[in-house]
Parts: sequence; structure tokens; C-alpha cells
Amino acid sequence: MLDKPLKEALFACSILVQKKIDDLLPIDFQESKLVEAMRYSSLSGGKRIRPFLTIISAQIFGIAPLDALDTAAAIEMIHVYSLIHDDLPAMDNDDMRRGLPSCHKKFDEATAILAGDSLLTYAFEILASSETHKDANVRCELIKTAATASGFKGMAGGQMIDLEMANQKITREKLARLHRLKTGELFMASCEAGAILGRAGLEARQALRHYAHDLGLAFQIKDDILDHCGVAEAKIGIDEKEHKVSKENASVVDLIGLDYAVKQLTLLKEQAVGHLKIFGPQAYLLIELAEFIISRDQ
Repeated sequence: MLDKPLKEALFACSILVQKKIDDLLPIDFQESKLVEAMRYSSLSGGKRIRPFLTIISAQIFGIAPLDALDTAAAIEMIHVYSLIHDDLPAMDNDDMRRGLPSCHKKFDEATAILAGDSLLTYAFEILASSETHKDANVRCELIKTAATASGFKGMAGGQMIDLEMANQKITREKLARLHRLKTGELFMASCEAGAILGRAGLEARQALRHYAHDLGLAFQIKDDILDHCGVAEAKIGIDEKEHKVSKENASVVDLIGLDYAVKQLTLLKEQAVGHLKIFGPQAYLLIELAEFIISRDQ
């Protein structure tokens, strides 16, 4: 059950990010099919947790939501780029995303590749803009943080591990690294981006990164538990045909058991919340988000 202040904050953030992305992707642009594909994937729902992390982290340091919005929208575009590319036939080969046809099914594979590429590069264009922040040093830090989370040290590296695991023995260590790179790194970048906007010190930035690291792992373990219990959509069958490890077979639950996975989930939540102690009551929404992550049913 969502805490009321958290529910209201998530809803407000979602509306702000939706409107900002809508404004940033003009429907009448000359390359209309490409922009249509970018809009289709960016504006078709989602939890908006990553931009929420950016906005709420920035608020801890006195940054108003509107002043963090460009950065938050850029973070969401990076996330959506990764979803588009993950769904491609050469990757996870998923036909559905958020209850709708995935980008390559709605349009075509080439358009989906270009849409993902364009969202990623547009995110960096936004982060480099003086409208995002007047201080060029801040903008450079934002760009570096987002780039690290997106490339071989982050999501791309995680996807490579995911692909390689198709024909390899899965270990807890390898699966944990996959989750850290593919999910955790952008969670960490999302929180750190808020701290960068607020010109936070090293201790505060590290605290938020540690929080986001544990939150990202908890998020993935909860997804695995939901898959295991049959609540979430299971990605099986297609992966077996393609001789890839299915999400079900690559689950934390299958490696360590359901009971231990639940214990790990609780431990990660407690660790995540513990990292926020230095912020006092200002971190209330981040604490409530951690509670929501482990208690959600979808």
C-alpha cells in the first residue's frame, strides 16, 4: 500500500516528467516517424521511479522540482532508450512492453534502434544545455554520471552479461553483478544527479549512491519474487527457443530460494534506509519509496 504523501509525490512527478518529455519531443518535427517512435516509448506510462529519485534527491538540498526537471527527464530518456534496445530481437526479443507492443513491433526494428539511439543522445544534449543548470561544471558532472551509468560500466555492460549468461553457468555473484549494472547503476546515477544539482558534498553523494545501490538490487529481487509467484508477467518460452537463459531461470529466487530472497529483500531495504540517516526527516520520501519497492504487488 502506497503511503499517501509518497503516492501524491510519485503522481506529481509523473505528471511533470510526462509534460516535460511531451514538450521536448515536438510531434511536428520533420523526421516525424522517428520522433513518433521516441514519443511512443517515452510517453506510454511506467513508474517514473528514476526521475522521481532525481527530483526527490535534489529537494533534500533545496532544489525545487522544476529546477531538477530537465535532468529528471534526461534520466528517464536514458532509461527508455535501454528498454527499447533490450526489447530488440537481437537482445531479449520481447514483443510487449508496459502492456503495449514494443517499439520494434509497433514500428520496425530499424526505427526502434534509431529511436533508442536518439533518446540516449538527446538526453546528453539536454544535460549539456544551460537551461538544465547555469554552471558548466555541474553540467559536466551530470553528463559524466549519466554516461558512466549508460555504457560498459553500467547498463550496456549489464546487458552484455545478460546475453552471455545464455550459455554459461549462472552464479549468485554473476547475477548480482548483472543486476547492479543493468538496474543499479542508473538508480545510483538518478540519485547522484539530484545531489550534483544541489552541489552536495562527497559524503552526501556517497550516501545517496549507497541507498540507490541497495534500492536497485531490492527492486530487482522483488521483480524476481513477483515473477516466481506468478504475479508479474513471466518472460519464458521465447528465450528457450532462442537458446537464452530465461528470466525465470536467471532468477535470484531460483538460485537462493524464495525464503532467503525475501530475507535479502528486507535486509537490502534496511541497508538502503540506513544510508539516509545523515539527511534526517528530509529523506522521508526516499525511505517510503524503499518501503514501497519491497511491498508492491506489481
